[in-house]
Amino acid sequence: MRSEPQPTTFLIADISGYTAYLAGVELDHSQDILSDLLSTIVTALRPNFRLSRIEGDAAFMYLPGGVVDGSMLLDTVERCYFGFRRRRRDVRQATTCECNACARIPDLDLKFVLHHGPALVQEVADRQELLGIDAVVVHRLTKNDVVERLGVDAYALISTQCIDASDIDPAALGMREHAETYEHVGDVPGWVHDLERRWQEEQERARVLVAPEESILVVSVPTRVPPQVAWEFLTEPGQRMTWQPWVTSVTIKGATGGRRGPGSANHCMHGEDAVIEEILDWRPYDYVTDRTILETPGGPVRVLHTIELEPGTEGTTVHFRFAAPETEREMAAMEEIGPAYGEALRAHLPDLIARLEDAHAAATTDRGPEPELPSPREGGLLA
Repeated sequence: MRSEPQPTTFLIADISGYTAYLAGVELDHSQDILSDLLSTIVTALRPNFRLSRIEGDAAFMYLPGGVVDGSMLLDTVERCYFGFRRRRRDVRQATTCECNACARIPDLDLKFVLHHGPALVQEVADRQELLGIDAVVVHRLTKNDVVERLGVDAYALISTQCIDASDIDPAALGMREHAETYEHVGDVPGWVHDLERRWQEEQERARVLVAPEESILVVSVPTRVPPQVAWEFLTEPGQRMTWQPWVTSVTIKGATGGRRGPGSANHCMHGEDAVIEEILDWRPYDYVTDRTILETPGGPVRVLHTIELEPGTEGTTVHFRFAAPETEREMAAMEEIGPAYGEALRAHLPDLIARLEDAHAAATTDRGPEPELPSPREGGLLA
């Protein structure tokens, strides 16, 4: 275990409304529901974040490192919240129990607080404790007046200290400034990210996915890494040159507030030739679809391209799919380009697998033991 403080991103995911929810509900069913929802939350945040401990109805997690990928951070938090909302809905719809605990599942919501600063990781009783003033600050931030002042029930409160360690512009992303003051700590400025608004946008956003039956080129490869690791590696521009055929450099343009996603574009250089990938759909850990624009002597060729991650019991299968172009001219060009690219991509798959496994090993090295998640009662409501 490291004996010196290390830069750390702290995260607390807190199920809000749980204290009020417990009043007048059946304790056994409420504990089953809490265990199920906490498991959903922690699973969604791993392996990017490590679990320090479960604190009642909250999970205290952390991510070592001095530089924060703000785009990936928001993707992780939002995907966790979306998964929580879907699980809450599915559990309520699936149960036939009419007890108060089950009927009031929709009363529960989820909030996050995030902070960044140095921490000393110390192993205590088979778990990793985080020591330092910033580990205290993130806990203080859970006691805030975001709801009262901003009227936002589901949110991520991100300290300015955490924002400054990242590469995102919170104002450009629609976040709202917010500050709290605590005894012995002083003012803690930050920004509030409205997760209810993002959930509504997610529900309304159209899906763009190249299905297998629509593809003219499919390359698939099984890996032994979880979807989170595969997603981070495959979508991070700086990694593209290490696995993608012919790519010599990548720059991102049009990323609002520094965040990758729909509306942004990857400008990939293949030697002296440029290929533009306009991001159309961005579903973290599931798939990303772009419109790839290739410049050819006969004119530009536009092709829809999806990278889909299919989770399995022992890892993730990565599918690369290209749809047929819309015009005969573009189709004729793809009939020449496609087979050569497919062959080159398949030739690079061993390198891709090796680098994915290296990335996974780097993310899990020296993690130390993590506490067990609470389990529903045997034979309980959600067992």
